[in-house]
Amino acid sequence: MGKNRTAPKTIDEYIKTFPGDIQDKLKAMRKTVHAAAPEAEEKISYQMPTFYLKGNLVHFAAFKKHIGFYPAPSGIQAFKNDLSVYKSSKGAVQFPIDKPLPLALVSKIVRFRVFENNAKFKAK
Repeated sequence: MGKNRTAPKTIDEYIKTFPGDIQDKLKAMRKTVHAAAPEAEEKISYQMPTFYLKGNLVHFAAFKKHIGFYPAPSGIQAFKNDLSVYKSSKGAVQFPIDKPLPLALVSKIVRFRVFENNAKFKAK
């Protein structure tokens, strides 16, 4: 986490703990996710900015050398070819701090996750 030691309660508080250039990237991620999932609720979960829609949709977070994006394992799997240029794991992908964020791809993944969460909710 950035400078401040207390856990942030809002995404705004989270973003403010980072230097300006990182704040810009986090704001771009937030804006992109919000545009792709306007009905999702913002919260902090696992001490990360989280978008919630009938369950966790996506999380993102800033680290020393990357922005972590967490679209659940299904989001990584569905876009594994597009994400192959990034370091990733089962449920996370790392976008290097020194490169532009792939916001169009983030938007596609978020829309996929909205569809998935809505479908899961309807199935219940």
